[in-house]
Amino acid sequence: MNRVQSERMLRVDQAGEYGATRIYAGQLAVMGDRAPHAATVRHMAEQEAGHRAKFDALIAERGVRPTILQPFWDVAGFALGAATALISPEAAMACTAAVEEEIDRHYTEQLEQLGDDDPELAALIEEFRADEREHRETALAAGAERAPGFPLLSGAIRLGCRAAIKLAERI
Repeated sequence: MNRVQSERMLRVDQAGEYGATRIYAGQLAVMGDRAPHAATVRHMAEQEAGHRAKFDALIAERGVRPTILQPFWDVAGFALGAATALISPEAAMACTAAVEEEIDRHYTEQLEQLGDDDPELAALIEEFRADEREHRETALAAGAERAPGFPLLSGAIRLGCRAAIKLAERI
């Protein structure tokens, strides 16, 4: 693995974790503390904030430029979280399930690319992938598939995630 590929991985992973914190912030802004799944969302948000902090530190340590799209992820993530929470608690969970499905796929591809080249980054990705898988399963158990228009909603969010990943790697 060369330096450019490693930097792209860090850039996109930090951006993704930042976006996740913004999605959960949007959901919590709409849900408040008493809505169904609010405690679950808060717990997942705390985990994502921890992921982001570790990627922030690694980016600083390795001198990697973060994505210049961060202001966009700030607004887009919050808007996605708020919009899905406004639809229903199940739609908020559908958002989580869709995002985490794509992140699981993305992290798995990264681990295959990394091999033994960067054990520190691989260890973080493996740890975070386990959390993301848990988030997806939690969201599904909380009724994600009962969200209005689940297949369309999930597909649109997954497509958006794939596009965001490609953009954040390079820009």
